Amino acid sequence: MEQTILTRDPALSPYAADIAARTARFREKRASLLSDGQAALSEMANGHLYFGFHRTNAGWCYREWAPAADALFLMGDMNGWDPHSLPMTRKENGVFEITLPHDALRDGCRVKVVVHHGGQILERIPLYIRRVEQDPHTAAFCGVVTDLPPYPWKNGHVALRGAPYIYECHIGMSGECEGIASYDDFCEKVLPRIASLGYNAIQIMAIMEHPYYGSFGYQVSSFFAASFRYGREDGLKRLIDRAHGMGIAVLLDVVHSHTVKNTVEGLSEFDGTPYQFCHEGARGEHPTWGTRLFDYGKNEVLHFLLSNLKFWLTEYRFDGFRFDGVTSMIYRDHGLGTDFDCYAKYFSDNTDEDALVYLTLANELIHEVFPDAITVAEDMSAYPGMCLPIAEDGIGFDFRLAMGAPDLWVRLVRDLRDEDWSMWDIGGALLSRRPGEKYIAYAESHDQALVGDKTLLFRLCDSEMYTAMSKKCESAIIDRGIALHKMIRLVTLSLGGEGYLNFMGNEFGHPEWIDFPRAGNGWSYFYCRRQWHLADDEDLRYGELLSFDRAMLALAKKRRLLEKAPRILFVDAERQVLVAERGGAVLVFNFSPTNSYEGYPVRLPEAGRYRVLLSSDDRAFGGHGRAATDILYTAERHTDGTRTARIYLPTRTALVLARTR
Repeated sequence: MEQTILTRDPALSPYAADIAARTARFREKRASLLSDGQAALSEMANGHLYFGFHRTNAGWCYREWAPAADALFLMGDMNGWDPHSLPMTRKENGVFEITLPHDALRDGCRVKVVVHHGGQILERIPLYIRRVEQDPHTAAFCGVVTDLPPYPWKNGHVALRGAPYIYECHIGMSGECEGIASYDDFCEKVLPRIASLGYNAIQIMAIMEHPYYGSFGYQVSSFFAASFRYGREDGLKRLIDRAHGMGIAVLLDVVHSHTVKNTVEGLSEFDGTPYQFCHEGARGEHPTWGTRLFDYGKNEVLHFLLSNLKFWLTEYRFDGFRFDGVTSMIYRDHGLGTDFDCYAKYFSDNTDEDALVYLTLANELIHEVFPDAITVAEDMSAYPGMCLPIAEDGIGFDFRLAMGAPDLWVRLVRDLRDEDWSMWDIGGALLSRRPGEKYIAYAESHDQALVGDKTLLFRLCDSEMYTAMSKKCESAIIDRGIALHKMIRLVTLSLGGEGYLNFMGNEFGHPEWIDFPRAGNGWSYFYCRRQWHLADDEDLRYGELLSFDRAMLALAKKRRLLEKAPRILFVDAERQVLVAERGGAVLVFNFSPTNSYEGYPVRLPEAGRYRVLLSSDDRAFGGHGRAATDILYTAERHTDGTRTARIYLPTRTALVLARTR
């Protein structure tokens, strides 16, 4: 039978054998993972239920996989940290086990495992530990046994039936005060804001435990532990439960692309060898991130990672995942410096087929456990088929991040004069898609908010934001920045994908960067927070951007814009006007920095009368109120078959129109 991926994109035909080989490799690996009687990956991915610490009828049972270890010993608060009084028994396949009396361990009991390997005595944190703590005096990390009562869930998973509108957030830096905010702080102060804006999903960063706070959560050490910095495990569950009660799906920013190099805190060299989980030599080291890289060809590694996904889905009821660093995973050179300008570069010796097989297995497992789960791939290489169903020889993701959009806006704002912006470039870049694949559009990423870079509004307004964001000030720079900020977000949402994402605070143009506490800033938290009061202050202009974000999302959701395919109706390159249609709405953008157009002939898709649904120039959104919103425009038919309505288009303004019934 002909492969559907080839019918969607015939340009892939020369690589049909490569695609077929990858699919066969996936099926073979899947079969090798399943034991007798197992029909589904979800029946296999239960490492978290077997390994680690568990109460049983016989007492506390602790198991670990350390195939190269000569011996393992458990030590901790329960035995005065004696490294040899609690030896573990070696079982088959490199598994070690020990059973302790019921009263030997308690909630909060600190533990480590002592690994003997080739004459070395190594202290390690248990691989499947569910909590890690850091000593405030020594800064050393330690595993912690958890024994909390079952969480009383009130709400189940959220299955989004429409397009995802994702609010990307970081719990620790979500507070107003200098310091680390908690799960409960986020529930009380931030979740209501997100719900009021209309976002129907949150994507939480930095949940998986990481020893260095400043890594933004991208150097994971303990894969089954929710970060201790924000509170206990029940705090995270309360947050997710509360979000579900609001109809908000919760996605985990999962990091399976690499692991922290630290051996004491992480899984690198857990059993004394570099190859237990990772590749040996240069292939096991990321040249720029300074991290270790998984060997996705080993069944034990796949079992660990797949169990990790099932754990977060079932134990914490996450509704899906954003997979970080997919490009790094699927190429041996990690995509560093590679320009993916032809299909041949996707099907070469540089491609890590084992990583692609793992991602396919991961997507099958996730959708087995929760069929309505959302999976998003961060892949800057645009690997073909990444977001096509597995049955169509795809990798199985639901969405990919439209990573070209933020790059587009940085290039335009930083490098070109406003009058040199090309409407063809903007429309073409935002509409670029792999056939049949869905994209999450976003105007700026969290990376742009980090120190050393600039957020979109900061690039537009720069230092003027410190002196002229008061409504009492007059500033052409601020007026320009606010006008373009709204237009950029609306055109990105409208044309750029089948979902939309915003990073926390960017919806109101947060004025400063993110700088995590580090030696270079005196370990300060001053820039590692969100200044919500700026958006709430009626004397400042941040609230105008916030109001536009709310109105933009409400319109998009009501019209179900992102569930329909977008198309460009007309481009006036000379006048910098772009007209597009999506979901029955007509989107008109006048990017000209100097020219307003009286009676501009806006091309419309159908005859009839049209009304304005949204104007970025509305005074409530920080505009000048120049665009009429109370007029019905009639589409006039011309001899060439086109239909136009003459509309006043103010400079730097976007309008959304719809035909009246």
